Amino acid sequence: MATTTPDGVRAQAEHGGGSGGDAPMTHRQIMEALSGLLLGMFAAILSSTIVTNALPEIIQDLGGGQSAYTWVVTASLLAMTASTPIWGKLADLMSKKALVQTGLSIYVLGSVVAGLAQNPAMLITARAVQGLGAGGLTALAQIIMAAMISPRERGRYSGYLGATFAVATVAGPLVGGVITDTSWLGWRWCLYVGIPFALIALVVLQKTLHLPLTRREVKVDWAGAFFISSSVCLLLIWVTFADNKFAWLSWQTYTMVGGALLLGLAFVFVETRATEPIIPLRLFRNRTITLASTASLFVGVAMFAGTVFFSQYFQLARDRTPTMSGVMTIPMIAGLFVSSTVSGQIITRTGKWKNILVSGGVLLTAGLGLLGTMRYDTPYWEIAVYMGLMGLGVGMMMQNLVLSTQNQVAPGDLGSASSTVAFFRSLGGAVGVSALGSVMSTRITHYATDSIGTLGPDERAAAAKAVGSGELPDMDALPEHVRTWLEGAYGHGIADVFLYVAPVALVALVLTVFIKEVPLRTTGGLAQAAAEKAELAAEARPKS
Repeated sequence: MATTTPDGVRAQAEHGGGSGGDAPMTHRQIMEALSGLLLGMFAAILSSTIVTNALPEIIQDLGGGQSAYTWVVTASLLAMTASTPIWGKLADLMSKKALVQTGLSIYVLGSVVAGLAQNPAMLITARAVQGLGAGGLTALAQIIMAAMISPRERGRYSGYLGATFAVATVAGPLVGGVITDTSWLGWRWCLYVGIPFALIALVVLQKTLHLPLTRREVKVDWAGAFFISSSVCLLLIWVTFADNKFAWLSWQTYTMVGGALLLGLAFVFVETRATEPIIPLRLFRNRTITLASTASLFVGVAMFAGTVFFSQYFQLARDRTPTMSGVMTIPMIAGLFVSSTVSGQIITRTGKWKNILVSGGVLLTAGLGLLGTMRYDTPYWEIAVYMGLMGLGVGMMMQNLVLSTQNQVAPGDLGSASSTVAFFRSLGGAVGVSALGSVMSTRITHYATDSIGTLGPDERAAAAKAVGSGELPDMDALPEHVRTWLEGAYGHGIADVFLYVAPVALVALVLTVFIKEVPLRTTGGLAQAAAEKAELAAEARPKS
């Protein structure tokens, strides 16, 4: 049955076992629908982490170099970051169920092509397609949750998203290492492994997700989508190649950064005139949305830095295998798992969320600062405690920044607002990881050069070759003293990355302090929209 509201919005109820019409969904219906969303999220996150340990063998088999190595990771991140606001806006204009199924289908297509890749270019293109689908899944999961569940109740359900993120993050490198090392499987199965989860998610969502469908008879702001995607892509390409292909201060930098700024200004200009802008600029008149989005940018830097640089620390500074490196990051993932789940339960019980956000900022800043003190021979139990603190902080901030934003917007802006926070988090992670990777290389070279005098004359030649080759050294092939010297340089250099990220987390903490706590609503987006529709209908009804 279709109805037309006074503001010209056409709403159509999708029935078939879910919540009918405007009736709120029961806990069972929410959990059934949520299971499909979590499966899709698991597949998307798994695919982004599972190739980490397999990449050296993948690039070697396909005949690629260091540039291809970088772009296999960057292509997916580019597509995911740039597409997030577009998916969010589309969710405000058309069927959320159809969109999430489209995202899953795009992800499956990209995974199949990636697994069949015969050369680096084919793999990089397929990874970009994967990232496009993953961007839809990560953005739409929280948008659909906001439609189904009230902010007051959303905390405990958001904990499931955090738990899924944690499990997929730690499982990816472990599963990838096992698959790559299994002769009868091989690295291609790392790219196929997410497909079954995505296909099951498609079936589950078709059977369980039944939301009232709202269509607005307007055109999508494709000009805004083009300018924001182009601006983000150019910025990320610059950060990826700066200090590698060209210097930070060079004509290439000036051209790319200047181009990104011009495209960004063009985006703002287009958005001020668009009927349905990709990111409604009026949202930023709300202090909470502005502060939460900016804080998410800095949380993204801290969060992604941890997941990327821990692997290098354990493999190069402590000589652990790729699989064991994944195992040793479990304290961070456990902290994220516990805090996202428990904080959600506390928020649902008390209705208070600001103290959770601020506490998360304190823990994240403290954990990163302590990680900045580690060296190659620091006892593992100390590092485990520091990682645990960092994980607790990320878990308390990541989902709840989105929650604070969703609580402030009208039902028609849920998609745009949710995806805006996710967009800034992804952008911070992408830019931060690339920039910090360059910083890490510089610091490692500095410490290696500074301490090379401790080696004997015969050892210095092997040491200089190990540092100056531009490739990751084979630690097992180095003499014992040279190996210890290089592990020390890597340990100190990677620790400096965390030391530099700690002030970034402190900025996020300060921003959350200024967010005003607003009581959480007790109705979900669908119920709010239904109430608004009834109110408009009552006002339009002729008075007797």
